[in-house]
Amino acid sequence: MSRPFPRRASVAVGLVTIAGLSLAACAATPGAENAAGEASVASTATSVEDFGSFEDLEAAAKAEGNLNVIALPRDWANYGEILDLFADRYPEITINEQSPDVSSAEEITAAETNEGLDTAPDVFDLGLTVALQNTDRFAAYQVQTWDDIPDELKEPTGLFVGDYGGYMSVGYDSAKFDGPAELDDLLGDDYRGAVAINGDPTQAGAAFAAVGLAAVQSGGTLDDFQPGIDFFSELNAAGNMLKLDVTSATVASGETPVVFDWDYLNAAHTADVPTWKTVVFDGVGYAGYYNQAINIDAPNPAAARLWQEFLYSDEVQNLWLKGGARPVRMEAMTDAGTIDADLAAALPEAPAETVVPTEEQSTAAGELLGANWAAAVQ
Repeated sequence: MSRPFPRRASVAVGLVTIAGLSLAACAATPGAENAAGEASVASTATSVEDFGSFEDLEAAAKAEGNLNVIALPRDWANYGEILDLFADRYPEITINEQSPDVSSAEEITAAETNEGLDTAPDVFDLGLTVALQNTDRFAAYQVQTWDDIPDELKEPTGLFVGDYGGYMSVGYDSAKFDGPAELDDLLGDDYRGAVAINGDPTQAGAAFAAVGLAAVQSGGTLDDFQPGIDFFSELNAAGNMLKLDVTSATVASGETPVVFDWDYLNAAHTADVPTWKTVVFDGVGYAGYYNQAINIDAPNPAAARLWQEFLYSDEVQNLWLKGGARPVRMEAMTDAGTIDADLAAALPEAPAETVVPTEEQSTAAGELLGANWAAAVQ
């Protein structure tokens, strides 16, 4: 049975308590009032108990009638099926899917730009670096399955919480290219003008992780991403780097025939390109989780919290697995017998050694990328 990631001393994941955060209450949403006409507690609720019961949370969310999500491509880790299931279960709640292809940093920008408006995002799906940089924008909330989530993969108060993850990989169209056996193979003439990353590593979690993978595969460590930056600088100088954001459409059209991305996203491209294959390099593997968070100024705070409960349920954790991602509750669900064993067994074999950056490493790497990335690949 596959586990989320190998439990080794080299797996360095950790979040520390972020002190001094202001969790000031937002104004109550007009539609979210109880039968007595009292203001809803939704905007300050930190668990389902604050609503009274899960059924009370559902009622409050239905009264709001909307859920604003952002940056959720339907072909990303099975989000399409997950969104549709929520819509079927709660037809009283309209899901407003905004800007599915924007980066984690752009999610925060959208919240800032639309603050106080009913169009602001209610929830976020974020890479760790952006989450760490924006904790003042999140409302703390602990879902009912909180205890199943490893401590190292959640902010202690619930400001942001890991949800699904995987390994950084290289996907390629095997009809056009031989598979790279190691990172440096991508520097060869065969990959001229062909290699892309999924976004800007100063803004997007997948691109950040691509640089991290290049660092640890080039003899570097998570304490210093410079070898990863140097690799992409060399890739660019060789004429092999494509400066084009990766989407399913660019893969299907052949515009991005070799792609650094999470293994579950690369695997999904076989739906459009049957000859697409995915490689997780031997040696040190770079793993990561995406994090869920609630906008502290969410216009639909009850719906935002219901969405979190939904995502961390057994049913949806298995839907991440169906999308090829490793759900954060996988170990607890395996022990409880609620994991989909067939889907778990189908996951790719994990590398012998796995690394995941800590908060301090992510922060330092983000600062280094901000200072050096643009010049390295110009």
